[in-house]
Amino acid sequence: MPQGKPAGVRCVQLDAANRCLIFGRPERPAVCSSLAPAPAMCGDSAEQALFYLNRLEKETAPT
Repeated sequence: MPQGKPAGVRCVQLDAANRCLIFGRPERPAVCSSLAPAPAMCGDSAEQALFYLNRLEKETAPT
């Protein structure tokens, strides 16, 4: 997404299983590369992880 990804919009680089299609490639945005999985981020389920990411997007969205 050349202009960045708006909060709440699914990344176009995710496949049906939510895996990054450009993982490890130079065109992958730095912000994505800087996200390191951790128990607090991932939780115990995909639902908890998505909740965390949604909250992070809202908290860092431009005002």
